[in-house]
Amino acid sequence: MLRAPLTVVCLLLAACNTPAPETRRETRPLMGTVVSVTALGTNNASLRAAVDAAYAEMSRLSDMMNHYNPDSVVSAINNEAGKQAVPVPPELMKVLHMAQRISERSQGGFDITVGSIRGWRFNPQNPQIAAPAAIAAQLPRVGFRGLLLNDTTGTAFLKTAGTRIDLGGIAKLPILHAGMRVLGEHGIRDAMIDGGGDIEAMGSNNGRPWRIGIRNAHHPERLFGALAVSQGVVVSSGDYERGFTRNGRHYHHILDPRTGYPTTGVNGVTLFADRMEAINGMSAAVMVLGPEKGRALIEATAGVSGIIFNADGSVWMTAGFEKRIEKLAD
Repeated sequence: MLRAPLTVVCLLLAACNTPAPETRRETRPLMGTVVSVTALGTNNASLRAAVDAAYAEMSRLSDMMNHYNPDSVVSAINNEAGKQAVPVPPELMKVLHMAQRISERSQGGFDITVGSIRGWRFNPQNPQIAAPAAIAAQLPRVGFRGLLLNDTTGTAFLKTAGTRIDLGGIAKLPILHAGMRVLGEHGIRDAMIDGGGDIEAMGSNNGRPWRIGIRNAHHPERLFGALAVSQGVVVSSGDYERGFTRNGRHYHHILDPRTGYPTTGVNGVTLFADRMEAINGMSAAVMVLGPEKGRALIEATAGVSGIIFNADGSVWMTAGFEKRIEKLAD
C-alpha cells in the first residue's frame, strides 16, 4: 500500500486543525464621524485586544490634532499665532509636512490655514452663511506659507495673528493608518478601517478582496460602483457630505482657500492608491482646483487613480480606475 510522506500528512493534519478565522467588527464615534474596524483572526480575545488598541491610538492622535479640542496641540498652535512657536509631537509634524507638500503641489488648492475663515456653519438644522465682510477680512490670514515648521527644534509657528489651521482634510488618513499599524503590530493581517468613507484595507475578507462601494456624487443616495482592494487606501470628498441649500443654492463644507466660499465645479472625487501618503489631502485639492486642474494633479501623481464627478453631470476616470472599478447597474 502506498503511503503519503510524513511531512505531507503533517501538513494535511495542520490544515484540518487550523481554526476558521473569526471576524470582529466595531463602530465607534471618532473624529466627528464614525470609525468602523473590521479585523479577522483566529482568537476572539486577541482580536478584541487588537481592535481596542487601534481605537486607543486613533483617539490619542485625534485628540492631538483636533482644532475643536481646546487642549489639543493644534489649538495651541492657533492660540500662539503671531506670538511664538509651539513644540509639536513627531506624529503631528509629519502631518503638517504632508499638508505643506500637497499645498505646494496644488498651488494652494489645498491649504490647512483655510481654518482662518470663520462664520460658516454647515449643520442643516442650524446653518449659517458667513458674512461677506467677515470673509474679506479673514482672507489675508489664509496662506500655507505662513506656517513655519522647524524640524531641528520640533516646533510649528503661524506668522500672522488670527491665522488658524484646520487639519480636517489631512489628518484622518494618517490617523486611520496608525490604527491599521497597531492592528498589524498585534498580528492582524486581514483588516479594513472605514472612517466616514475614507478607507484603508489590507489582506482579505475571508479569502476575498475587500469590496469598497464608491458613491455616485451626482446621486449620493446611489453607488456608482465598487473597488476590490487587497492593499491600499480609498479616499473621497464631495459637496454632498455636509451642507445645506438656501434660496436654491447649495453650500457645503469644503471651502476654497482662495475665496473663502464653498468650492464649485466638482460634485465629488474618489481616489485610490497603495500608499496613504500618495493621496493624503488630494481629494479636497481636486474639489478646489476644479475639473481640468484636478485631473492634471491626479495624472501627475504616480500610483494614484481616481474618478471625478463634474458639476456639469459628466464623469472622468483615470484608465487605472476604470480598469479597477466594477460598475453597478443604474
